[in-house]
Parts: sequence; structure tokens; C-alpha cells
Amino acid sequence: MSRRRVVITGMGTVTPLGIGVETLWSALLAGANGVGRTELFDASTFPSTFSGQVPQFDLADHLADADAHATASRATRFALVAARQAWDQARLNGAADLDRSRVGIYTGSGEGAQDFDPFTRCLIAAWTGGHLDAVRWADLASKLLNARRELEQEPNMVPAHLAALLGITGPVVNILTACAASTQAVGEAVLRIRDGAADVMVAGGSHSMIHPLGLTGFNRLTALSTRNDEIETASRPFDLTRDGFILSEGASILILEELDSALSRGGPERILAEIIGFGSSADAFRITDQDPEGAGGAAAMRLALQDAAVRGEQIDYISAHGTATKQNDSVETKAMKAAFGEAIGSIPISSIKSMLGHLIAAAGATELIACVMALRDNRLPPTTNYRTPDVECDLDYVPNEARDAKLDIVMSNSFGFGGQNNSIVIRRFVQP
Repeated sequence: MSRRRVVITGMGTVTPLGIGVETLWSALLAGANGVGRTELFDASTFPSTFSGQVPQFDLADHLADADAHATASRATRFALVAARQAWDQARLNGAADLDRSRVGIYTGSGEGAQDFDPFTRCLIAAWTGGHLDAVRWADLASKLLNARRELEQEPNMVPAHLAALLGITGPVVNILTACAASTQAVGEAVLRIRDGAADVMVAGGSHSMIHPLGLTGFNRLTALSTRNDEIETASRPFDLTRDGFILSEGASILILEELDSALSRGGPERILAEIIGFGSSADAFRITDQDPEGAGGAAAMRLALQDAAVRGEQIDYISAHGTATKQNDSVETKAMKAAFGEAIGSIPISSIKSMLGHLIAAAGATELIACVMALRDNRLPPTTNYRTPDVECDLDYVPNEARDAKLDIVMSNSFGFGGQNNSIVIRRFVQP
């Protein structure tokens, strides 16, 4: 029995570079910068005072029934807009014969960015004499906290809102494997379709950690750039002077369909790309550090190539995880060398985090969308801010300017804290 083929028929995105896939893609090819001084809260006393924020975002500007999602978190609101874009591009809204019980959702989304001010005020006021006064806490919380908004911070609320928006009654899943989450969500959504559990999957991710606890956590890990006087060039993947990533936010959603299902609603020209390989692995090393030799990342790439039934030399481009941390970029370079051998020397590689910053759980799906657009236009997005080569990062990182290239098969990598590694291989759609 032949394996069910899975294709991409719709895409939507909300990022610091704007709203919509074409907006994102044009900005990436132009080498635009999506980073600025943090405005969502006062970060002036933090080691990193800048981030990648979605500009001037109001759900009502993009969704007719925005009131139904009035208490949704910022991350959920991003996902709603991205999902609506993708759903409409796939022409599923007018598909009268669509069996929504055969449509599922698989997201890789993080916690919602709750309103920390009332939470903090409650906590501070309830601590008296070195002890937490639970009665006072409960009294203050009942007056200052919104129970629904507290609920909305849970990661499962993203797919719950998407299901309500789109009327989806099939399998609904959310996964949170740090920075690899949305790539893993897309990959495992592919498996659901291949296995016959669904015919259509809404897959991707969303996240917003631009709040005091999010910024504090990553600053404490020394994972963020602190180039507060060089914001526009602070994200420097694979460059010798890199000093960390930029915390960003956003959402990206893709519509995945079984091939026959997609063709039944239109011709092959409406298929954006085909997903042919997925590989997943774990480092089993440390909570935040990667295996220093890149064994886990290399394993994920090999598994993706094996699943796609292609050789390393057939890959025309790799979208790297490329965070601009000292450790990740050198380890990822080692992993690519281990997975591809000598072939890696002739494969162009780039990291769009140089322009977007790091969207955390939403990063992988956003980078996959960029891969689909690269296939469409035979054009590679650059790694910007690359000025000083590093002997430990000695591959072709498409420095500073977009590049024309003949593309048929490309790979996208996502490696998360805790050692989660996921790779996806897509190709230009070929008529069956």
C-alpha cells in the first residue's frame, strides 16, 4: 500500500515584520529588520532592552468575530489571524462537503502572555512577615484577577480557539517542545494524515514571551543578545561576534492535506509544496545545553532524509535553526556536517532569525513558510549581520543578501532547549 502524500495548500503568518505571508517574504528578501526597543512593558532596567514585537496588532482589524475571542492571550490572537489566512488560502471556508471530523489541529504553542501587573501586585501584597497570607491572596485575587484570562494562558487554549473559529471537530493537539515545537507539530500532523487519522490538519505554532518573566528567564540563561546600542545588527547567526538571540513573538499556521483531498477541490496549481520527510530526536544531554557534538541534530536530519527517501546531496537549501548563540551555531554546524558529509560544503544555509529574532515555539513553522516561498521563487533569504567569519562556522550561510538558486528540495531545522531536534524536508510539488 502506497503512503498517503501530504501537501501544503494554505499558509498564514503574523510576525514582527508584518502580517501575511507575502509581507513577510518581501521583507526577508530585502534583509529587513523586525527588531526594536521593547514597548510591551518597561524593559529599560533589563540586560536586553529590545525585542521583536508584532507592530500595531488589533484582532478586530483581521477577524470579523473578534469579540468571540475577547479574553484570548496575545499568542492566541496571533494564531487566530494566521489560521484564518491559511484556511482562506486553502479555500476550505467554502468547501461544503468538508467533513470537519476529518480535520484536525496540531499546534506547537507556548503559554499565553498574561497580564502580570495585577498578578504581581497580589503576590507582593500577600507576603507579610516572611509568610504568604493565603486569605489575603484569595481576597486580592478575587478583586484584581480575571479567571478567564488566567485560564487563557494555558498552551492548550490556542488550538481550542482555532477549533471554535474554524468549526473543527477532529483530533486537536498542542505540543510544547521549546524552540522546536511548531516544527514538531507540523511533522506529527503529517504523520496523522499519512496514518489516515485525518485528511486535513491545521498545523503550526504561536508564542509571545515578551513579558517580564520571559525576558528574565532568557537573560538569566545568558541566551539573549545585550547589544542595546546596536539593535538593528544584534542578531548575528554564525558570526564570530554573535552574543545571543533576540526574543520575538508571532504565529505561523499551515494547512496540510492528503493529496487526493486537495486535488478534489482544485487543480495542482493550488498546491504550494509537498512535505516528504520528517525526523525527530532527543539529545538526552542537559536541560538547556545541546550535545556539544550535535549528535541529536544530526540524527534528526538523517531521519528526515531517510523518511523523504532522498540523499543529502539532493537537498538544495537548509533553513538553519541559527539562533546566534555561541553554542547553537557551532553545534548546528557540526550536526550538519555529520548528517551530510562532504555534500554540506555545496549546500547554501541561512537563518532568518537574523531579521526576525527568535519566535520560540512559533519559529519553526515561520521558517518552514519561508522555505515554501523560497521554492516558489527560487530565491534564498539571507543571513543578515554576517560580517566576521568564525572558524567553527565555516559553511555557506548566504551572507547579507538574498540569492537566486534553483530549488527543488529543501530542509528546515528546529532545535529546542532540552535537546528536542526536528527536521522537515519539503519539495516542489510534482503532479502524480
